[in-house]
Amino acid sequence: MATLNEKPVRLLMHDMIASMGLTPGQPFTREQAVQWFAEHYPNVKQGTVAAHLVRLSTNVPTRLQYSARVDGSDDKFFKIDSSHFRLYEPGRDPTPISELTPTVEEPSEAMPEASEEFAYEHDLRDYLARNLHVIEPSLKLYTEEGITGVEFPVGGRYIDILAVDHAGSYVVIELKVSKGYDRVVGQLLRYVSWIKKNHAEPGQGVRGIIIAKQISEDLRLACSELPSISLYEYSLSVAVNRVALDSQ
Repeated sequence: MATLNEKPVRLLMHDMIASMGLTPGQPFTREQAVQWFAEHYPNVKQGTVAAHLVRLSTNVPTRLQYSARVDGSDDKFFKIDSSHFRLYEPGRDPTPISELTPTVEEPSEAMPEASEEFAYEHDLRDYLARNLHVIEPSLKLYTEEGITGVEFPVGGRYIDILAVDHAGSYVVIELKVSKGYDRVVGQLLRYVSWIKKNHAEPGQGVRGIIIAKQISEDLRLACSELPSISLYEYSLSVAVNRVALDSQ
């Protein structure tokens, strides 16, 4: 994929380390990284900087959504808290999370038979990220230099899915596996405003979508005066087809 600068952002992060004179154990903030890029590469968006900090942080599970390289070249940072990072220190820090890291599924809570809900929000998120056409035929997952719109970082929080529509507008998608209540509106509007302010180009549209198993009446009412917010309900179905056997 073509890059905006002479190097992809993941490699510009290496230059940032040298330029800022970072040493082992020295913390730095997300804001400092954003400011460094604003001064040296102002065409790199704030959301892109935040996403690459996640991609290069060895202890953040979300880096798996951004295709962190298994050869170790993306193992640069260790996330201290929601806004502080330091250099990754091999031998001191845990083994970097990667596609090669064994994962253990947490035991699920008992679900009623023939449940019509996804067991976990990330299951719904991953399904829709691969099948955005079921929401709108032209909807595409946001991608840029290995960063995707799955769990896209916005000011220390994460958008479930960031997509782009046929007109090039951003679509912020918030998911609820069960019932959606009116309080989700504030969360979605915060994300939409962040994308408008920090990631969208001037004049580029940004709108929101809430998807839940059931949309509550208070959520319908809360969104009735918000034309930039759409509501969707999902449903699951299972089909069973008999398999023909060869005659003996």
